[in-house]
Amino acid sequence: MRTFHIALTSVLALVFVISGLLMASGNSKGLFATREVGIGDAVARGLGAIEALAALGLIIGMKYPFLQWPPLLVLWLLNAGFLYFYFHANKAKLAFPFFFLLTLTSIALATI
Repeated sequence: MRTFHIALTSVLALVFVISGLLMASGNSKGLFATREVGIGDAVARGLGAIEALAALGLIIGMKYPFLQWPPLLVLWLLNAGFLYFYFHANKAKLAFPFFFLLTLTSIALATI
């Protein structure tokens, strides 16, 4: 089970560090998702920085598993928030990636 958790956490860290850095840098591809639902660019860049820091926390947490709880909870809350905004903006079809990442984050939380 530990090997599965490390593999899952590695994939999540890679995905979230890339997406977080794209959002934090102000890249139009990284801000596309937040612009679709009306989140301002400044807020989205801040959320991207938080996402990238949480992904780095996952990497640090591979050495010390008790440190993985906070970053996983932050990433879970971010994805749940993005899901809320997508459903609130009636763009449920575009919310699948956030639902998928929320599910993987939930599995990672359960396997710590």
